[in-house]
Parts: sequence; structure tokens; C-alpha cells
Amino acid sequence: MKKLSILGSTGSIGVSTLEIVAAHPDRFEVVAITAGNNIELLARQIAAFRPRLVAVLNSELAGRLKMLLPGGCQPEIMCGVEGLIAAATHADAEMVVAAIVGAAGLVPTMAAIHAGKDLALANKETLVTAGHLVMEAVAAKGIKLYPVDSEHSAVFQSIEGHRGEDIEKIILTASGGPFLNTPAAKLAEVTVADALNHPNWSMGKKITIDSASMMNKGLEVIEARWLFDVPPEKIDVNIHPQSIIHSMVEYVDGCVIAQLGTPDMKAPIAYALSYPERVSTGVKPLDLTAFSGLTFFRPDLEKFRCLKLAYQAMAAGESMPAVMNAANEIAVESFLDGRIRFLDISAVIERTMSLHQPHSLGTIEEVLGVDRWAREKTREQLQAVNRKS
Repeated sequence: MKKLSILGSTGSIGVSTLEIVAAHPDRFEVVAITAGNNIELLARQIAAFRPRLVAVLNSELAGRLKMLLPGGCQPEIMCGVEGLIAAATHADAEMVVAAIVGAAGLVPTMAAIHAGKDLALANKETLVTAGHLVMEAVAAKGIKLYPVDSEHSAVFQSIEGHRGEDIEKIILTASGGPFLNTPAAKLAEVTVADALNHPNWSMGKKITIDSASMMNKGLEVIEARWLFDVPPEKIDVNIHPQSIIHSMVEYVDGCVIAQLGTPDMKAPIAYALSYPERVSTGVKPLDLTAFSGLTFFRPDLEKFRCLKLAYQAMAAGESMPAVMNAANEIAVESFLDGRIRFLDISAVIERTMSLHQPHSLGTIEEVLGVDRWAREKTREQLQAVNRKS
């Protein structure tokens, strides 16, 4: 019986994780969960899984949550960063599922590592903002880190049993999102509803917008650089609209190994939870005869400038990826709120990056300081955009 702490239980990854747990009650137990604003769903999760500790954003939400819980179902409820850290370091937890979206997941994820917890990592921003610090801590504590993103899980599965020095290239696949076939000139007109209409995957709003702009793939490129200890020039992106091959690894002998499957996050989540074993997931088996063909082509970096910016941030290194990530989070939030247009996202990120001189980051506190700086500068850029519109 593996005991889990789930950071971000009401998001898409958290919900899918709990579906896996519910399907295998003899294998997994939930001891702690955290959530944001979806208190109603959180209350149902608490009633179903009976965690010992729950963390929410603030005391107001904690009070509302207590009122929703039935008698006899009253776990310890904590708030804020202190609550996140308590859940991440819970004494009974053996593995932490890090599924909080954005840079907010960095502090509790690092706390889990320092507490010696194995990690199922779905929060790519942790490695984007502080990759070298995270991987150094993982090595120092001797814990296991399993990727949950479908692309990185695919790479992880494709390198099993092979030597790292034999890797010629990692090829991350991308669906291309809802605007794959939209002319670049038309992107200025797209709406929030258009951007949220992903053709293949069901995800949270922020990640769905990142997929539409291809920033999500950019973040994954940087994450892959740290997860698999490969230089940036060995990481490519291929557009693969069918989302059947989730990623590939090319070896020095010219052979390519790929992982295929129906687009469903329960599969990579289950593999991270149960590794090295596999468990049933309820994911629909893949029927390749149902497809007339699988296609691949290179992304247009001028049309999808966010992906280009991610490559630039990775090349600059040091503090630049953290700046890019923070700028993207603020810009996407502004787009979702209807305050800027879709193409303004990349423009605002680029302007914020241009104001920054990359420098080394030696501590998580320094990472957080750069994150705050970038958010402040991005808000200044947004004000300029709003004045023009």
C-alpha cells in the first residue's frame, strides 16, 4: 500500500490521480491533499478518500470547507504555503504527486524533496524555474522522481534499459493545439473560447492556453533538459496532430524508440505511481487501424513565438527561464480575463525578457525573487498594452 500526498487534487491531474487511486484501493492510500478554490469538489474528495490532512488557500476557504464536511469526516485543515508544505512533507506520505499549476508549486515540491519523499512530478514550472537546484536536491536526498507529463513519461519509458550516452536526440511531440491550421494573420482575432477548445486533451485553463500558444511545449523542452540531463541542442519538437506518439528518443545508431497510446493522462499518472509495475487505468486501448496515417512536421516558430521564446530562454539559461515563466503566467491570466489579445501574450513575454540580464540562481529564495521581479515588470508591460488598446 503506497501512501500518497496530492498537491492540487481538484485540478485535472489531481482528479485523474484520484480516479487511479479509486480503481486500486488495495495499492494506494491518500493521506494528504491540497486544493485552490474548488471547495465543493474538495469536500467530495475528502468524503471519498478520507485524507488526514487538507490544505486550502486561506482561512475563509477553510471555514467554508468545514461547513461542507459531514460529521465524523473532519481532517486537519491548514491554509496557505504552510499548509502546502505540511501536506508535501506529511510523515505518512511515501510519494508526493506535485500537480499544482505554475510557479506556486515550487516551494512545496522542494519541501517534499528535502523531506525525502519520492515525487510524481506534473508541475513542469518547478524544473523550468529552478531545474539545477531541484535535480541537485533530488540527487542529494536519493529520492525517485517520476515524470507525469505525457511527453516526459514517454521519453522515460523510451530510455528504459538504454544508456544515456547513447541518446542522440529527444523528440517531444505536440498536437499543435486549436490553432494548428489557423493562418498566422488570423491569430489576432481569436477569442478565449477559441483558445480553450483543444482538439485532443482535456486540461485546466492555463495549460490549455499554453498549448494554444505552444508555450506549454516550450516549458516541456526546458523540463526535458533537466529531467534527462541532455543539452538543449539534443531536444527537438515535432508537430504530431493525432497525439498518438507521445514522444520519441533517437539513438546514435539511428534507431528511434517511441511510446504510443490513447491521449489520456491517467496512463502516465498510473505509471508514475506504480513504477516499475503497470496497473489497469481504464484508458481505451489504442487501435492503430482506426487511423489513416500519423503525420509529423516541424513547428512554425514565427507563428508560435512562445515556443521560440522558450528556446531563447533555455539558451540564455540561468535566471531567464524563471523570468519567461513568470511573464507567461501573468500574460495568460490577463488573456483569460479578456484584458489582452492572444498575440499580446508572446509580445508581453518578449518585452519582459528583454528587460532582464540573466544571472545565476543559488537558492530557492533567489528564484522566488526573480519570479516576483518578472511578475512586476510584466504587469507594467500589460498596462502599456492596455493603454494602446
